[in-house]
Amino acid sequence: MESLDSTLYLSNDDLFLLASGKWYRSYEKLGAHPAVDDDGTSGYHFAVWAPDVKSVHVIGDFNGWDEQANPLSCSETGGVWQGFVPGIGHEALYKYLIETADGRKLYKADPYGFYAEQIPGTASRTFDLAGYDWADGAYMKARAKRDMFKEPLNIFEVHLGSWRRHGDEPQGEPRPDGTYPGPGDPFPAQRGVVYSYDDLSVELVAYAKDMGYSHVEIMPVNEHPFDGSWGYQPTGYYAATSRYGNPKQFMHFIDACHEAGIGVILDWVPGGFCADAQGLATFNGEMLYEHKIHPNWSTHQFDYSRGEVRSFLVSNALFWADLFHADGIRMDGVSSMLYMNFGIDDPGQKRFNEKGTEEDLDASAFIRQTNEVMGKFHPDVMMIAEESTAWPLVTYPPEDGGLGFHFKWDMGWMNDTLHYMQTDFPWRPGNYRMLTFSSMYQFNENFILPLSHDEVVNGKCSLITRMPGDYWRQFAGMRALAFYQVTHPGGKLNFMGNEIAQFIEWRYYEGIQYFLAEQYETHRHQQQFVRDLNRFYNDNAALWQRAFASEGFEWIDADNADQSIISFIRRGDKPGDELVILINFDVNAREDFRMGVPEWGVYEEMFNSDDERYGGSGVINTGKLKCQDEPWNGREQSLVVRVPPLGGMILKKTGTLRRPAKKKPAAKATKTAAKAAKPAEKAAPKKPAAKKPAAKKATSSVKAASSKKPAARKTTKAE
Repeated sequence: MESLDSTLYLSNDDLFLLASGKWYRSYEKLGAHPAVDDDGTSGYHFAVWAPDVKSVHVIGDFNGWDEQANPLSCSETGGVWQGFVPGIGHEALYKYLIETADGRKLYKADPYGFYAEQIPGTASRTFDLAGYDWADGAYMKARAKRDMFKEPLNIFEVHLGSWRRHGDEPQGEPRPDGTYPGPGDPFPAQRGVVYSYDDLSVELVAYAKDMGYSHVEIMPVNEHPFDGSWGYQPTGYYAATSRYGNPKQFMHFIDACHEAGIGVILDWVPGGFCADAQGLATFNGEMLYEHKIHPNWSTHQFDYSRGEVRSFLVSNALFWADLFHADGIRMDGVSSMLYMNFGIDDPGQKRFNEKGTEEDLDASAFIRQTNEVMGKFHPDVMMIAEESTAWPLVTYPPEDGGLGFHFKWDMGWMNDTLHYMQTDFPWRPGNYRMLTFSSMYQFNENFILPLSHDEVVNGKCSLITRMPGDYWRQFAGMRALAFYQVTHPGGKLNFMGNEIAQFIEWRYYEGIQYFLAEQYETHRHQQQFVRDLNRFYNDNAALWQRAFASEGFEWIDADNADQSIISFIRRGDKPGDELVILINFDVNAREDFRMGVPEWGVYEEMFNSDDERYGGSGVINTGKLKCQDEPWNGREQSLVVRVPPLGGMILKKTGTLRRPAKKKPAAKATKTAAKAAKPAEKAAPKKPAAKKPAAKKATSSVKAASSKKPAARKTTKAE
């Protein structure tokens, strides 16, 4: 009978697939795995890719860190060192001792390690990922049947270490004078004790559900040595950080999210890794996983031309979907990967590919491969790009020249909107185009509108402190911003703390100041507003059912710069779902304001951000709003409404009304809709009902989401 250990030795087929970049489950054999030898002895099998070195030993607490005790054997080809070490138990500390060709000794954590020693320790830990009893079978079945483009997508972005903490007392060593480092110091004292994965599975899950979010997006959970990198400079791509518990506890957290109906999106960093000696940097004494160092961030950038690197990364994306049931992968820093000269300003240092362009052909091929492979094995897992340039066809299938993502962060919308919201009120008419410009491209890709962590850190100030005016106007501005984001086409993403209008910037070393909502009415009102707005969004299909299709949006008035007012229509699949939305970005309320509406009938106000229960002034519309036979905004009928100051309102047709007989032909509208502000009317062919989620189909510059998914590569039996 073949022993468990013998099945873990890499075959020639494994080595071939690894080198070709097509071993999509390389984590099943590389790294440390529990095994049993031929004589029945338990231990762990180790395998590590380290070509062109003299020797590799496994050292750890099980052998007293003896550098000669447990050598590994090198494969005939491929540079993989492997072997069985008996007697190793669960959660044993270990490293690879690599002797380079020139005689140097390197002490490396396992690139495929599933668990890591808690910082400041740098070793890997043995861990058996098998055996977790998932309880999300019904959720996963339902997920497989859903169309991700026609479901609510309202994401709560979270840094697990600073969402909440136990207490706020300084942790760590004080200075000689007895004081602790503060916010202005490079290494501030951690305040309070971080929540565990178990804590988060209760409290964070309950909070996200109560607030009405559809998903939580977790900033990188991969093991990383420096708290101040927020996880974006990892050392352990396969290890959920031990700061909050072990990998099975992280599985339990995701399981708890699923039980509450909340999806989990993981932030993933395939662009580069930190230079720390125990990590991937110069792994065999030379650049191996990497081929260059980022000029701005000093991170080591992956060499996508190497098959072993592609196998490592593509397997890693699948790893989080396979074993941790991730609902989405948000790929960080896509622009830094796509452009060969990203961050290089000196023309003399710029490089170009064989086509004479700046595209990193290896990187773009890797991105397409990752999205294709994920689409093959997990077509219901969302692939999301943080791409900050105008790179074309990000959410289109690779066979149509696209990158194959499902969604892309709309950084243009974020920058324009925040610039507009920071503008003082008398000057807003001059910046009005920043509100309407997004409609010129809003369906070119499947966009998510982010108000992310990057906007509330590093001196950018919190969102509320960027709002002009007095205290009341700042909070009203926050409500208007959230209202605009939720009613605008596309998915939504908000970083923790935005929902309570926290005044300080986000600090990774302390918890969000949720006590503000407990102690101060204004912050409590803001939290209640966001909660109610999220629930209204979830309950109204017009806000998400056609969020990525041009037929789901139509301008009413995109030309009212003088009054800083916009109005538009959002549509779902059913005619009765139609919503009429008006947002006033000026501080003046408008009584007896006339606006055109799409259909004759009786309307009612369904939501108003100026409601007194949200801290507003109470300029709302009560009762029935009956159409008048007076053309306006290019419509045959209109309403007269009260417009709230610095706020938004949502109307819906709720009844019929007899229309008076016309005595003469209708007069020409006294106001017209903007000539160039109706891109939604240039409707693309209607998207067929998609059986599986997919990227857009690249047939024109403005399209609805396509039902065509990225083409899957042919697989081999060894995959």
